[in-house]
Amino acid sequence: MNNPSAVRSISRPLTVEKARAGERIDISPETVQLIFTFIAVSAFWLIFGTLVGEFMGIKFIWPETNNMPWLTFGRIRPVHTNVLFWGFLSQAMIALALYVVPRTSQRELYDYRLGWVSLGLINFSVIAGVACLLNGISNGGQEYREFIWPVITPFVLGVLLIAYNLYQTIANRKVKEIYISNWYIMGAFMWTFILFCVAYFPGYQRDGISETVVQGYYMHNGVGQWFTPMVLGLTYYFLPKLLNRPIYSYSLGVLAFWTQMIFYTLIGSHHFVFSPIPWWIQTVAIVFSVGMIVPVASGTGNFLLTMKGKWRTITRSYSLPFILVGVLFYAIVSFQGTAEALRSLERDWHFTNFTIAHSHMSMYGFVAFLVWGGIYALLPRLTGNEPPQLAVGNHFWLALVGLGIYSVPLMIGGTMQGQSWKAGAPFIHSVTLMAPFWVWRAVGGTMMFLSHLVFAYNIWKMRPTSSKAVTKVAKS
Repeated sequence: MNNPSAVRSISRPLTVEKARAGERIDISPETVQLIFTFIAVSAFWLIFGTLVGEFMGIKFIWPETNNMPWLTFGRIRPVHTNVLFWGFLSQAMIALALYVVPRTSQRELYDYRLGWVSLGLINFSVIAGVACLLNGISNGGQEYREFIWPVITPFVLGVLLIAYNLYQTIANRKVKEIYISNWYIMGAFMWTFILFCVAYFPGYQRDGISETVVQGYYMHNGVGQWFTPMVLGLTYYFLPKLLNRPIYSYSLGVLAFWTQMIFYTLIGSHHFVFSPIPWWIQTVAIVFSVGMIVPVASGTGNFLLTMKGKWRTITRSYSLPFILVGVLFYAIVSFQGTAEALRSLERDWHFTNFTIAHSHMSMYGFVAFLVWGGIYALLPRLTGNEPPQLAVGNHFWLALVGLGIYSVPLMIGGTMQGQSWKAGAPFIHSVTLMAPFWVWRAVGGTMMFLSHLVFAYNIWKMRPTSSKAVTKVAKS
């Protein structure tokens, strides 16, 4: 009797069927259109920004590739970082916040027109910034601060309008409590306004030392006081929602919030250990970097304990694996950052490719994965259109494996690079030493870029096809 093997059966599905987002959210078509437009625009900037990054990776292997002035490394590198910061991640987070804040406040968004104005201002800033950077007009060697003040000002105005819109929504809420997500989200907006004022206010950055101190504050707090509290606040909504259980501990969330706001603000100068800035400023940054163990352990533990006993639900979801990876990378890169702040380890890793790996694990493994998890959780419930599950799986694995292939070789090579400098070897030795690791960087970056094309395709499949797509089937 020749029974076909179940393993080889042609009827066996290629992948395990994931649970579909059966519910549909009762929400106004104006909200759906505004949120989807922010997400779609962010997906465009993701493709553009990582295409530039792909070209940068190629130049590491073949430096002579297309040396037209506007395609030199010094111009395209800030295009890559600023587009992904302000074009992709910022707008994707704002899109999710435009849903989470009104939902947890049980109110419609205060003013949709302000939302569209904000969208226009932010994208005008990014477009103008790209044009300036490619033409060599920048704020100098100030990482993530390369946009000149007339270019960044519309972005700041757009962010302020979003903050005002969300604040008024919370102020007119129908519930007594302010949910923990809104603490993080509004905290991020308030700190970011302070951050830009400190970074761009003229007059007091009179020399290289003062400019370096301000740069350390700005660069690190851009990550720690804008992106980090925003995505953590969003996760405090989407994780319990998708698991259908409350967050493990509200108190841990509050502890993590306040300790994040206290410790993170003063750690930026650990990027300039052994530099000419005052030794006491470096020491304060190191001490506060160690203090970051408190909010990171509190937040990560809170999320993981919320997931405890729900692993089957996670494996059956196509959005929860993104959130799980983001939470794990939050812990990994934060503890890694604390270690990097120590002077004994800075001797090996300072200014090496190890830092490049760390920054990508932070902004990509942590922030981007949490954003993707929120988008895949929200859009099908808003529009009624599911993404192809195989395509979501391709996005997940290409991005995750690509990040690993990108980061691990750079961490290994960066450590060897630092040891080469300590040994007093000629600088060119560290360059030739890194060459094979840069090949792996390009391979991993290519996989990540391909995953973004799949993500953009999934966004297209989840687009709202008609106003009827937003119908009341179940309340979120």
